[in-house]
Amino acid sequence: MTGDVSSMRTALNRATQSFRPAPTPPIRQVLADRRELMATARQRAQSPLTTLRHYAVTSPGKLILILVALAIACVATGLYASDTLERRTATLRDMMERTEPLAEAAQVLYSSLSIADAAASSSFISGGLESPELRTRYSDALATASSSLIIAAGTSQDPGSAESVKAEREINADLKTLATTIPVYAGLIETARTNNRLGNPVGSSYLGQASAMMQDTILPAAQQLYERRSAAIADPQRALTVPPWGVYIALIIVIIGLVATSRYLTRRTRRRFNIGVLAALVAVVVGTVWLLASGLLSVAATNNARVDGADPLRELTSARILTQQARSAETLSLVRRADQGNLEKNFGDATTEIKRILERVNSERGSSSAVTESQIYNANYVLEQWQKIDAQAREAMTKGDFATARVLTIGDSANSTAQSFNDLDRALTDSITTTRKSFRDDINTAQRVLGYTGTGILLLTLFAAGAVVLGLIPRIREYR
Repeated sequence: MTGDVSSMRTALNRATQSFRPAPTPPIRQVLADRRELMATARQRAQSPLTTLRHYAVTSPGKLILILVALAIACVATGLYASDTLERRTATLRDMMERTEPLAEAAQVLYSSLSIADAAASSSFISGGLESPELRTRYSDALATASSSLIIAAGTSQDPGSAESVKAEREINADLKTLATTIPVYAGLIETARTNNRLGNPVGSSYLGQASAMMQDTILPAAQQLYERRSAAIADPQRALTVPPWGVYIALIIVIIGLVATSRYLTRRTRRRFNIGVLAALVAVVVGTVWLLASGLLSVAATNNARVDGADPLRELTSARILTQQARSAETLSLVRRADQGNLEKNFGDATTEIKRILERVNSERGSSSAVTESQIYNANYVLEQWQKIDAQAREAMTKGDFATARVLTIGDSANSTAQSFNDLDRALTDSITTTRKSFRDDINTAQRVLGYTGTGILLLTLFAAGAVVLGLIPRIREYR
């Protein structure tokens, strides 16, 4: 009996224990668990930018940011330098291959038209049948003008900008005027020549109409064409005389960034040098020195091309145009035998301006100028002789001695305005040829010096970006 009671008591105790509630955990543990759960929830709810911001303040985060910034800066600087220098090289190349030849063709076009008009007028002044020399000179000048017109019709600018479209539209208007009026002028000259051979007085009327068309329509269009072609040289050349400061600034910023990174690594890692950063620094410094040397040489050559080539070339070409105008006014004085006052004024104004131009070219001529002092002196001397003989011819016309005036104007002797005009035109042509050669040589030098600089700097900056990556990655791995 006692054993049964004992067993029942044991069973009741076990049942009571199974229904007893579990002990409650301490309040501190509950709060700690709750804080941990809330921190985990907040961490999961944070944006990637916040995570990156927290990671960026750590040492490996800072190194990664420096690596990315330097790599992007090196690549961007190389691309910017390459694009800028390639555009400058392309401008120099276009100037050599398109712009300058078009300006030269426009200058030859104007001179050839003036020579053709002067030769046609001289053939009528001589009376009777024209000489074979004058006929050949007229034909050759007109043929040269036609071929120059074809060359001058080329395009000198890339389409796209409003300025280029407007400039091309104005040039096309001048070309259209020349293309439509030169054949009409040649037809009038042939009609005048035919009537002159038949002894019809109406020939001089046709000649006057042709000369008026040449002076009032054709030559002004040719002169505007030359001025616009010359402006196409002056504008980009003026820009090329300024160094590429933007590229210099970008390279200096990269150098400063590499030096600052090297000093930061020295403080953090206790290592004197980082091979990757040092190699990148050397590459960028080499590129900067390369650009400094080639850029300065290119700018100097371009500036010489402007000062010793383009500027005197433009002045001498203007002097040659004025020479043709003065000769036309002189020959028309004998053809028309009227309106002497205006024609004499035109001759005087043209020759006076020629003298001013020669004096200006001589005063601005530097030690490296292509135009020599002897060339300027020779042109001045011939111009003075021309003015003296022209004064004698006009004095003879005033007295009614047209035979003497004709001999002084179109004679073959040394004491004639024709000879003086030919000598002055030859002197100016020689000076123009010299300055043009100097201009092209300087532009070619500038192009050659700058040629591979852009590509070289791009390769050096790409190498620098790779060196920075290879140099900083081992330092970042040290924090794992």
